[in-house]
Order: sequence, then structure tokens, then C-alpha cells
Amino acid sequence: MPISKLTVNLVNISSESVGPAEVHLDGDRIKKIISQPGTAQPGVPFMLPGFVDAHVHIESSMLVPSEFARLAVVHGTVATVSDPHEIANVLGEAGVAFMLENGKKVPFGFFFGAPSCVPATAFETAGAALDARAVEKLLDRDDILYLSEMMNFPGVLNGDPEVLAKITAARRKGKPVDGHAPGLRGAEARLYAEAGRPGEAVISTDHECFTRAEALDKLAAGMQIIIREGSAARNFEALVELLRDYPERMMFCSDDKHPDSLVQGHINLLVKRALAKGIPLFNVLRAACINPVVHYRLPVGLLREGDSADFILVRDLESFDILGTWVKGVCVAENGKTRISSVPVTPLNHFNCGLKAAEDFGIHAKESSRALKVIDAVDGELVTGKSTFLPRQRGDFWEADVAQDVLKIAVVNRYREAPVALAFIRNFGIKAGAIASSVSHDSHNMIAVGTDDPSLARAVNLLVEAKGGISAVSAGSEVVLPLPVAGLMSAEDGYRVAEQYGRLDQAAKQMGSALRAPFMTLSFMALLVIPHLKLSDRGLFDGDVFKFTTLQD
Repeated sequence: MPISKLTVNLVNISSESVGPAEVHLDGDRIKKIISQPGTAQPGVPFMLPGFVDAHVHIESSMLVPSEFARLAVVHGTVATVSDPHEIANVLGEAGVAFMLENGKKVPFGFFFGAPSCVPATAFETAGAALDARAVEKLLDRDDILYLSEMMNFPGVLNGDPEVLAKITAARRKGKPVDGHAPGLRGAEARLYAEAGRPGEAVISTDHECFTRAEALDKLAAGMQIIIREGSAARNFEALVELLRDYPERMMFCSDDKHPDSLVQGHINLLVKRALAKGIPLFNVLRAACINPVVHYRLPVGLLREGDSADFILVRDLESFDILGTWVKGVCVAENGKTRISSVPVTPLNHFNCGLKAAEDFGIHAKESSRALKVIDAVDGELVTGKSTFLPRQRGDFWEADVAQDVLKIAVVNRYREAPVALAFIRNFGIKAGAIASSVSHDSHNMIAVGTDDPSLARAVNLLVEAKGGISAVSAGSEVVLPLPVAGLMSAEDGYRVAEQYGRLDQAAKQMGSALRAPFMTLSFMALLVIPHLKLSDRGLFDGDVFKFTTLQD
């Protein structure tokens, strides 16, 4: 039977007060709040608005939206601001429609944007393209609330007509424009935020700040800063102190979060960490609960009479143990257990690649006495470094050098038959074997790192056979997690997927990788819009000059 009245300690973030109250519900709405005199009562749960992830790609959880929701509500999350550009790069408008429709089948606040950069660049092969007309068509939908992250920051700075047309379409419809401008500082940050309209913060958010100084420049440009802490990119430590001085202009997000990490926690963990650093309670809760709702004008309740009954109960305001989560008056999680049921899913995909041979992964040697360029993976960051090494050579081919921790990296076009793109990468730590993934931002071709050509071929072929997934191959062991929905997601029970992913993560680490999240790091090694050196299906790419480069100068 639905609960119609709760006796709680009400956490009023706007007035920065906590006190006893009776909260009366009427279906999916808060009918009445009767505040009572006095301070918080012992043994009574604390009620506050639910947590909102201000920027996330649901696809990176490897779960369809309905399964993501089942896991997220356990941690007090009631809504996400979700960019579906991963599936859009694979399936275009049909992929966005899938996310919208699947998300509506469960009691959870999925709020999607129109992907702004499909493909992310002209230097890679994606499965679909969304031009300005297609983006405007998506923005016409009432269930598309904003223009997703504008990753083409060179296009913004240089006034690219197609880029500006997408931004103008969002402005014309009164919908916010999300930013993505890693490393932009000073005048460039301001020009990016203004997007051709001096004095206005047209592009209103950024979740790519690596340093406090960068975030301050973007705050000065009028942008809101989203503190990101995902499975690979982790900027919380660099930015959290800004919450002391800019509580109304900060939010929290995960951006990309793998399923095992989502089982452990979500925005609730960032709340706990911020409080442990002595950040004032209400500053933290503004970022976690209020600011995303206000900025994106989300139809999510903020514990006011007449609001949607979206809230959480916590044991106390120190541990923030989640006792229960409500969405539209429905209890969707209680005492660490989800109450959302799984829903049937019909997978859709775009996968047209055949099996590969070990010979496809050979790199023909040229001048062996000269150094080769190497991608340097950075644990916990999306940016890469670039360095050089003197290669090993066997016959007419250059090989990986495990002693120097320099492995081969390959990107395989999954949309059509094409030559394999090859380069070298450092810091993955694998001693023997290979790992591969069809989750490869943003075009989601297959990407693999390994010590030898047969292992690379086998790891990739496991994905070809499954029509998408992640795999690990070592001596006497082959493990694969199929991702049949667009080669990005599983429709299986989220907890089971998390368990399977955990086995693959451990397999990569047992092969020698010391990276915190080897598969998440791997998935970003083809993301050309993040400097410095990356690999697309068309070749090695220098993000500093935004053009292709070669292994040898």
C-alpha cells in the first residue's frame, strides 16, 4: 500500500535548515509539508531531495537505461542528465529513440540531450551522422531537454557554420547547451563559452576541467563547473574545494561509469567525500541535488508542496546511508535493495566486420634506427601523453616491447571492412595477451591493446563473434562479456553484468595491468577530441594540432 505520510527530519537545502516535519503524499506529488519546532529528532530518518548525476553517458555503464536505473536508485540517485551520443554514433536517431523509450519503462528520471557531435570528428568512421537539421529535429522533442556536450571546441572557436547552427537551434528553443573544452584557458575559454555572442555564456557548463585554475577561468567566463568522478576520469580532488566559494555554480557527475563501479556507489560517494573534506553540508547538497534541477529545468521534485515526490531518506547526515529512494511517489529502493523490476529489451545493433587474422596486426618496419611515437596512457585521466621509444624488430615488422611496457594498440572498423589502424602505447602493463572492447569513444569501433599479434586477433575476433563486447585473452584463458545492444550495452540483469565485468577487469589486472580501470582507459584511447595523442580507425592522431600524424616524423 502506498505511503501517504512520513515523519522525518526534513533537510531544507534552500533555507539551510534541518528540523522535524510531517510530509504528506498524494499519489506522485507532495501534498503538504508540516514543519514542527525544534531540532532534528534522534532515530528519525532525514529526508532530502534525491541525487542527480549532472552529466553521464548511460551506455558506458554497459547497461541499458532500465538496468542502470535499477542500480542507481539504491544509492539515492533519482535522475540523470544523460547524453546519448555513444549510441547515436552507432545508430543515429534510432539509437537515441531506443534510449528514450527504454528509459520511460521504469520509474526514474532519465533526461536526455540531443547529441551535438556525431561523429565527434571528421577523422574517424562512425556508424551514423547527425547534421544540424537532424539535431534540430531532436531538439523539437519535448523529451530532449538540452544540446549535449559541444566537443568540437575548435569548431566553436573558428565559427564553423554547422556547429553554430546546432547551438543556435538550442538557443532558439530555450534549451541549455553543454560544454566540453578540455584545457581551454583564459581568452579561449571565454570565446568558447560565448560561442559567437560576446558577453553571454551560451555554452553554459563544462565537465572537462583538470585543474582548479582551468575551472576558475571557465567560472569567470560564466560557465557552471561539473565535478567529474567516473571510472576513468577523476577530477574530484582537483576541483572539490571550489564548492566552498561557488556552491551555486557547481554540480557532480560521473560522465562514464562502469557497472562494477555503479554497484559500489554513485553521486552519494561524492557527497560523502566532500563532507569528509570539511565542505559545508548545504554547499555539497546544492551541487548534488539542487543545481542540476535548476540549471536544466528538470521536472524533478525539490521537496516543496506540489512538487513531484522525488526524495531520499538517509540514516544521518554524516554517513549518508541510504534507507530508501522515492521517484514520483514510488519507493524504488529500500535498505540497499532495488525495487525496480527488469523489463524486456529487443537489442538493436550496427556491426558489419568480419574475422581478422594475426597478419592484420603487423606493423611493417621502416627505419629501425629511428624512434617511434608512443601514446602514453594516464591512469585516471582521459588525456594522454606522447613520447618515443626505439622499437624491437623481427624480420620486416616492428613488435611490442614488454620490457619497456610498450604494447601494440589497434583500432578495427566495425562498420565495414577496412585495414586495421595500428600504433604503440605505454602504461597498460600487460605482460602477455590482449584485451579488446567495442566500447571505444566516440565512434565505437573495436579497440585492442596487446603484446602480440595472435592475441590481438583473438581478442578482436571474440568481439566479432559476439557482435560487440569486451574481451581478455591470455595463455589458456579467454573471457568475453557480450554487449549486443549497439555493441555497447547488455540487456541482462545489471548486477550480473557487473559481476561479469568484474571478472574481465580482474583478468586484465592478472595479466599485469596496474590501471585502476583498464577497460575504461582503453575505451578512451580513440577519443580524438581529448589531447594529446590518440588512434582512430583511420590512423594516429595528434590532438594538439588536430590532424593525423605518423609513427615516425
